[in-house]
Amino acid sequence: RKSIGEYLRTRHPLQPSHEGIDAPLLEWKACFVTLLLHGELRGCIGSLEPRESLLDNVAHNAVSAAFSDPRFSPVTADEFPLLHIDISVLGTPAVMNIQDEASLVRQLRPGVDGLILHAPNGARATFLPSVWEQLPDPQDFVMHLKRKAGLPANYWHEGMRAERYEVQYFEELSH
Repeated sequence: RKSIGEYLRTRHPLQPSHEGIDAPLLEWKACFVTLLLHGELRGCIGSLEPRESLLDNVAHNAVSAAFSDPRFSPVTADEFPLLHIDISVLGTPAVMNIQDEASLVRQLRPGVDGLILHAPNGARATFLPSVWEQLPDPQDFVMHLKRKAGLPANYWHEGMRAERYEVQYFEELSH
């Protein structure tokens, strides 16, 4: 919230101080920041690979979710106090042993797995485990993820790769 507020005021991202910060927040972790306004998605941006401390990654992804998600216009000062902020800290992705789409669908754990799908043409997309709430059927989950990657819903290639991951969710308690 501080990162978004700072950017609204100054148009410069907040550089969080690491002074006095608990060690787990200084570990290199990947995360997604999801913004909700009146219960509806208002922005979601994240990282699949750890490139910085969790503290810095949350600060950067919060600003990106608020001001750079291409699906939405930038968050306004009027919307800012109404935003609900969720943070999903990604575990290490595990490569899945898949032979075809059916084997991928069989291995998925609805409500548990986040999924990264890689196509041989370089297309890549992910769904967080929370997406299972809207797409509880594994076949639909995969079909929509292919569409998110810019692929046809019925696309499959023997060179497709998949990784699954779990997340820890953190919800903003008050602001």
